[in-house]
Amino acid sequence: GITTDGTVVPYTFALRDEQAPTEAAATAAHRFLAQLTPEQHAVTCFDVASNQWRDWQNTELYVEELGLRLEDVPESLRNAAMDVVRASLSERGYEKSLDVMRLNRFLGDLVESPAILNEWSYIFCLFGTPSLTEPWGWHLFGHHLSLNCFMLNGQMTVTPTFMGAEPAYADSGPYAGLTMFEDEERIGLEVMRSLSQSQKDQALLAHSMVGGDLPEGRRMFADGLHYGGAYQDNRTIPYEGMICSELAKDQRRTLLRLIECYTETLPDGPRAARMEDIERHFADTRFCWIGGLDENTAFYYRIQSPVIMIEFDHHHGVYLTNKEPANFHVHSLVRTPNGNDYGRDLLRLHYEHAPHHRHAPHKPHD
Repeated sequence: GITTDGTVVPYTFALRDEQAPTEAAATAAHRFLAQLTPEQHAVTCFDVASNQWRDWQNTELYVEELGLRLEDVPESLRNAAMDVVRASLSERGYEKSLDVMRLNRFLGDLVESPAILNEWSYIFCLFGTPSLTEPWGWHLFGHHLSLNCFMLNGQMTVTPTFMGAEPAYADSGPYAGLTMFEDEERIGLEVMRSLSQSQKDQALLAHSMVGGDLPEGRRMFADGLHYGGAYQDNRTIPYEGMICSELAKDQRRTLLRLIECYTETLPDGPRAARMEDIERHFADTRFCWIGGLDENTAFYYRIQSPVIMIEFDHHHGVYLTNKEPANFHVHSLVRTPNGNDYGRDLLRLHYEHAPHHRHAPHKPHD
């Protein structure tokens, strides 16, 4: 998983009951499974420890040979897949996911490419057998969206999570008025503007997202300034920026409000547990920034601790014409460092401690 120096921090995660909606999600998943043909089952369902978890990407390219493509199946089956997503996430998390898909449809209409960019051009996979006590999960991914949900008893993770939009608002069509990432942008600016000059000097890595004092090679074409995008599951990402233990109480509250924008995908119990983890590791949390401080200026920020890594990036145009980053194209990312993306560390702990697995050779893949 993501680490700061190539070494996983031990004992970061533990098995516990977080009141995750396991029963509702498992019920929805069994209803989904009941609708699959044998052929669909073969390409959609995988072992819970399968490395197929890691085969997601956030582009518009349709290169996957596995998984259920939602635009290619009957509406009843598509709805059944989305019912699994709805049952697993918070109401806000589900709506936010739908909003990404809706803006993808808006982009497809805007550039006259609805066959490539539409509301249902996404892939759904199921991992393990849906259960109240055994590990299982699902992922949904496509352009500007990736959700990876792992469930075990009353516990869950939903990382990696990638959400983005180009543009981040719709001004016409069936979703006119839809806007995304306003809080992530506004509160991010609020955090950075609240810092003293000394704190800003520590947090600011570069004044510009392109050229200037930005280190050569820092920007990547597909990922912009993101370090933790698709296929970066085991990347070493050193801490950068300001140590958050130096924040005053009001600054700390503002940063926690910003983090809550990224944990709101989780239902109440898991979200509260995650925020407790984040606050427990607050002294080891770093905040860094690249770019300007004006509302219409592009910027990047990262929040990184032993239990969460958040990245926000204003991106250059892919379908639109901006050659440099602009604040109407947003990429955002949440990962769980130290081995717990895809719930991998929880799965390891389950194999180690569950009586029926303790002596079995079956272990999660690297």
